[in-house]
Amino acid sequence: MTPLGLYLTKKSVNRAMVSRRSGISQARLSQLTSNESTKLRADELYLIALAIDIDPGEMFKEVFSDLKLKK
Repeated sequence: MTPLGLYLTKKSVNRAMVSRRSGISQARLSQLTSNESTKLRADELYLIALAIDIDPGEMFKEVFSDLKLKK
């Protein structure tokens, strides 16, 4: 499961509702939540955050918490 998948599971999000509200297909959501090699685009993250009434910035921080600057 991807970080997005873990995040949505933790928040008990209904993916069919996210698909309807965001316009992102259920197939694409399935890829984004289960396939580690699928890249999440910024516009998709923004639409998903809006669909579940979460601040996009906070969602971004949690989903991409593994990203760090090089020293």
